[in-house]
Amino acid sequence: MHSVIFSGNCRYKLIFASMSRYLALMMLLCGLAACKMPVPQYQRIETMPSNAWSYNNKPKFTFNIKDTTGRYVPYFIVRHTQGYPYCNMWVLFYIKTPGDTLGKRERINITMAESSGKWLGKGMGEIYEERVKINFGDSVKLNKAGTYEIVLEQNMRIDPLPEVMQIGLRVEDQSVHGKR
Repeated sequence: MHSVIFSGNCRYKLIFASMSRYLALMMLLCGLAACKMPVPQYQRIETMPSNAWSYNNKPKFTFNIKDTTGRYVPYFIVRHTQGYPYCNMWVLFYIKTPGDTLGKRERINITMAESSGKWLGKGMGEIYEERVKINFGDSVKLNKAGTYEIVLEQNMRIDPLPEVMQIGLRVEDQSVHGKR
């Protein structure tokens, strides 16, 4: 029988080769995961004072679209605590598209919890984030080049709306995401 004796130098080479393969695999997996994540055309989050969204706090989001061949999709973002007292949130969207002198208004119901009370968004501890795709229907399309302006206003029966930490707007070019 022959026994194999590894010198100290050889042992380190085996360990290094094993680690190199592991590192290469991890880099490949991270690269593949990054390809599937949509990159936002625009995203901005506004923090609500005292974790309450009042009627007079109407954040304005301004962004540019240059590529008219893209398929742009807006998302409403809300971060709230588990103490938010409702399962939904009514939001008024005031939208000005490039070249418009008068904007359009859309009232949209954001569903935030199941009827059982389970939050729909992602949560960590007592904080939840909802990212909801917004469909303005045929009244507003994000397909013209230029500057867009969207103002958000909470439209619930209570003022201020408690346990709302942040709200925001995200716009994704889904045609770019689809080509990856």
